[in-house]
Amino acid sequence: MTFTFDRIPVGICNCFLLRGEKTILVDAGAMGGLSSFTRTMKKLSVDPKSIDLILLTHGHWDHITCLSDIREMTGAKVAVHAQDQFMVETGEPPFPDGTTPYGRFMSWSAKKILHPHLPKIKVDIVLDDNGMSLSEYGIPGKVVYTPGHSQGHSSILLDSGDAIVGDMAMNDWYLRLTPGLPVLADDIHQVVQSWKKILPMGIKRIYPAHGMDFPVEVMQKEIENFK
Repeated sequence: MTFTFDRIPVGICNCFLLRGEKTILVDAGAMGGLSSFTRTMKKLSVDPKSIDLILLTHGHWDHITCLSDIREMTGAKVAVHAQDQFMVETGEPPFPDGTTPYGRFMSWSAKKILHPHLPKIKVDIVLDDNGMSLSEYGIPGKVVYTPGHSQGHSSILLDSGDAIVGDMAMNDWYLRLTPGLPVLADDIHQVVQSWKKILPMGIKRIYPAHGMDFPVEVMQKEIENFK
């Protein structure tokens, strides 16, 4: 079975295209990112209509702003954990709290400025705490429930050791200067527990939604040193 794995920047959010027997798009990007999505799809010579599923790591605004346009373009089903289903279906996702002084300032500012009113999207596949296997899509991996950044956050663990972790980690300059734990989360202690859950699962490389990928050893040290 042939499997390919590509990063697609959509605004400030990294989306990921997983192509096996069927095609999955992980997350649907932030404002201003639709042109980047269509441009990268053309570069990869992928027809958007070949996407079967849009799998959301969670429901925050920067992961669903382009969801309506991409779903219309692709005809794909939408999947998200039950705890974040309301964010997608109301189009009014809340902004997470901060976990550091900088994160708390960012959260406070964002809650004053950002009041998203996005198109209401009906979720087709509601995930539970057991996650799901991606084998029916011919993709060697699984979805694992990893709450903390949001209560419905999920991560995608590929058999290759690549882990698409959404906002379980961050690595972009406007969030943090070095890769590590998120500066924004509903419950940072729950994030740490989610890391303790998935770190023993053969992860080799971390792919965050914000910033470039990095080796798993970074997160192992972060979790070991967390207080």
